[in-house]
Amino acid sequence: MRGRHHRQARRGFVVRDGPRLSKTVITLTAIDKLLHDACTISKVLIIAPKKVAEATWQDEAAKWAHLQGLRISTVLGTQQQRLAALAADADVYITNRDNTAWLVTTCGRRWPFDMVVLDEATSFKHHNTQRFKALKRVRPRIHKVVELTGTPVPKDYLDLWAQVYLLDQGAALGPYFTKFRQAFFDPDKRNAQQIFSWRPRPGAEDQIEDAISHEVISIKAADHLQLPGKIVEDIPVVLDRESALAYRHMETKCLLEVDGQMITAMQAATLTGKLLQLCNGSMYDTEHTAHRLHRCKLDAFDELIEGLGGQRALVFYGFEFDRDDLQAEIKSQKWGLRARVLSSHEDAEAWNRGEIDLLLAHPASCAYGLNLQAGGHHLIWYSLPWSLELYEQGNARLYRQGQQQPVIIHRLLVKGGADEMVAKALASKDQCQEALMQGIKARIAKAEEEQR
Repeated sequence: MRGRHHRQARRGFVVRDGPRLSKTVITLTAIDKLLHDACTISKVLIIAPKKVAEATWQDEAAKWAHLQGLRISTVLGTQQQRLAALAADADVYITNRDNTAWLVTTCGRRWPFDMVVLDEATSFKHHNTQRFKALKRVRPRIHKVVELTGTPVPKDYLDLWAQVYLLDQGAALGPYFTKFRQAFFDPDKRNAQQIFSWRPRPGAEDQIEDAISHEVISIKAADHLQLPGKIVEDIPVVLDRESALAYRHMETKCLLEVDGQMITAMQAATLTGKLLQLCNGSMYDTEHTAHRLHRCKLDAFDELIEGLGGQRALVFYGFEFDRDDLQAEIKSQKWGLRARVLSSHEDAEAWNRGEIDLLLAHPASCAYGLNLQAGGHHLIWYSLPWSLELYEQGNARLYRQGQQQPVIIHRLLVKGGADEMVAKALASKDQCQEALMQGIKARIAKAEEEQR
């Protein structure tokens, strides 16, 4: 039994580190070496949240010279598009977790992937879901499994069984969920007929952690890297085909209303505001009524919050409809997170005391003199401001004296949209306004050329 146990352990492992620091490039580097140096695998499947599957892994591979040899196929879209992507000659195939059951059924006995990577492995924590059951069926045909998570300690240790089973097929925690629960847990809340929750027995959590310790690599970035005080992470947001067409149509309409040769700074700022509205999924009409075009950025926000695993975050929005959309989304997702819109000094104090998980704020409302560094170290730009002053002052709410951890700034940027243009302008620092003007002029010129 001991020999079998160790053979199984070598087949899979979970990498645990802080959210969104370096798991992606580390994993891609390992894949490249296993494919091209060790030659121990032939085809890799990466299963990720939808927005991550659309661009994050692909963009990361494109950044690094040593990863240019990886051939990547993205298995998303309609069934016809997915089948074409599966048939493509590639090394790495990327799909989203909702496609797992479809993929297993489609491949059947011809399952081709000898290595599977689960990005945000907590998506497979429930043993009764279709995605888990599907992957369980083909698990014996998979030589290596890697699970990635930035939130290694679950709120409920029952959630570990399914994730660990996909690593070792039951070697560490047993092959059956009910027996695992019987061995380590007692009924908690219940009535005469039904048990509503379970609690670990005394010492059970330590026993479970000991049982899986040989399968887990826990990486705390601060122990291995000389981290800067501020880390900027750009999260690409890919519009679906319908949303992209609507965006391009509205963008072209807005751009052609302005003379690219005679444009003023005020016109550029107004036009940028309209384009940023489009990136965020809605647009105001002349009556200041917001009309929804898409929810692609909201979906990316959902996945980001899930990836943070309950860590507190300051969220900057740009428009009133952003605030309303974010509030409604947080409420509908039922994450159990305490959210509030910053509207008073009392809100700021509550955030600093750790009483708020998600603090929504407009950067203009808290740009100066407000100390928020005690409440957390994650900052999310749902919408970038075109003003460099607002952007830098917004970052300074967390990135300031007294902050105990590196500040991680997450920027949600629509690929090919105005978000990227504004991010590029902000990077030019003191030439921000001029860079923004040049970016707008270039877009107007392109729109005019396409109309000819």
